[in-house]
Amino acid sequence: MDITELYAAHRLSLVRMAVLLVDDFASAEDVVQDAFAALARRPDAVKDPSKALAYLRVSVVNTARSALRRRRTARAYSPPHDLSPPSPEDSAVLAEEHREVIEALQQLAPRQREVLVLRYWSNLSEAEIAQTLAISQGTVKSTASRALVALEKAMKSTTSSGKGER
Repeated sequence: MDITELYAAHRLSLVRMAVLLVDDFASAEDVVQDAFAALARRPDAVKDPSKALAYLRVSVVNTARSALRRRRTARAYSPPHDLSPPSPEDSAVLAEEHREVIEALQQLAPRQREVLVLRYWSNLSEAEIAQTLAISQGTVKSTASRALVALEKAMKSTTSSGKGER
């Protein structure tokens, strides 16, 4: 499969995954674009064409981490500001009925969020997640378990605080 076909077939699913990791559509598109650009610059980086998608997933996760680190560093040197409401693009990608889950997901630790996104959004197996994140399958299992407990607590607090405001 050449990079054009790979891009056409998987760009949208990778952007959706990246949105959940970096929390905004524009950054997610940049992350995915960077992953494809890196693959285009070094087509020999993937010897086995069947592993190109796995390579791109790893690249998207790593680039999302870098983007979050840069964002965290930038925020440390600038005064805090109010977050603007989601753009129309963000609303199109994230359906309204999923908003509470997304808010709760953003409260998780980065590794927990990555494991849950790769497992439940991208439907990867534990082995694929372990390979993507360069961790053991046991770590994937324990992180997923802890993340689901934390997500449930976050959902309860989000739901109960939302009811109090209405």
